[in-house]
Amino acid sequence: MQALPKLGVGLAFQAPLRTLIEQAGADLGFIELVPDILWSDLGPEAVPRYIDDHDGLAFMQRMAHPLIPHSIGLSIGSAHQFNRDHIAQMRQWWERFQFPWHSDHLAYHLAEHQGSEMNVGITLPLPRDHATLELLIPRVAEVMRRIPAPFLLENNVYYFDIPEAEMDEAEFLNTLCAESGCGLLLDLHNVYTNSRNHGFDAQAFLAQLDLEHVGELHVAGGMELDGFYLDAHSGPVPPPVWDLLEWTLPRCPNVGGVVFELFGSWFDVVGEQRVRRDLERLREIWARAQPVPEATLPQTALLA
Repeated sequence: MQALPKLGVGLAFQAPLRTLIEQAGADLGFIELVPDILWSDLGPEAVPRYIDDHDGLAFMQRMAHPLIPHSIGLSIGSAHQFNRDHIAQMRQWWERFQFPWHSDHLAYHLAEHQGSEMNVGITLPLPRDHATLELLIPRVAEVMRRIPAPFLLENNVYYFDIPEAEMDEAEFLNTLCAESGCGLLLDLHNVYTNSRNHGFDAQAFLAQLDLEHVGELHVAGGMELDGFYLDAHSGPVPPPVWDLLEWTLPRCPNVGGVVFELFGSWFDVVGEQRVRRDLERLREIWARAQPVPEATLPQTALLA
């Protein structure tokens, strides 16, 4: 994967965090946004299908920070259809914002049921087999052909695993990236969540990944519920995820940024000061792990 611009630390946009984002200024390297929240999808029979939220778009265009789309709508792993309308909508977003990369989820949430399509409401895991790769690789190629920016797919959180996989998750991710040309959005909280729920060593899993494919990292917090640990984006970054970040980030030569994800409904519970502290800690880790290349430093810094 090609090296991405070193944007640094980003924050996932949620409406309750808007004032914090506006006040953050240069402390934020970029804003990550689920673009699907700024349009309404009227369905494949409608013309036009997507109706933009013009007020939301205007706010994003006023922001000084680079905007990185992290979409939820493509459902790239759906077996019954491939949503090319979504790709066309994202192409319009690229023409508007010229984002340096974009991403979606390595999963599916749209499925065929009794002759109609249903949205199951969560990202579901894909079988780790060659048939899935044969489905995904041409779809990734089409996204990359139609949207002239690097495309990343995020490793999924899963609360059940599909039995009799042909590959383990690390091998599957390495093969997908190598054969399709996409990058990996490596969500460390997803890795941590899966390791807790399925009983494997998170760092050993990361050691099996080809980290040259990583273009972005995510961190977040979660919670326990009914015997599961949930990727709920509901709190500060837990200590084991900080440890995973400290180990992983220096080993990702092509990474462009690391993003803190927090659902807006939890912002008041966590508190603005704790969010700011976690962002500051992310900036410190980023500065140690991904120093600015000499060629981009001011001349005074080079002479010091």
